Amino acid sequence: MTQAIFYHAGCPVCVEAEQVVVDYLDKSKVNTEIVHLGTAQNRIEEAEKAGVKSVPALVLNGIAYHINFGASLEDVKG
Repeated sequence: MTQAIFYHAGCPVCVEAEQVVVDYLDKSKVNTEIVHLGTAQNRIEEAEKAGVKSVPALVLNGIAYHINFGASLEDVKG
């Protein structure tokens, strides 16, 4: 099974993207972890290492896919 991580910061753009993207993914093929960086700030460095530059973003098979634009990681840190 493919592992995916959906990073977001809780903003309206992020929440909408989470609903659309996670519902779209085939749950029999993709195990998706949701990470709210506003409440799990200890995982920001992990997101950066995965190539995430802004949220919402989906990391799938080691590739970061940026979805729309809610906030930069610098804004989330701040």
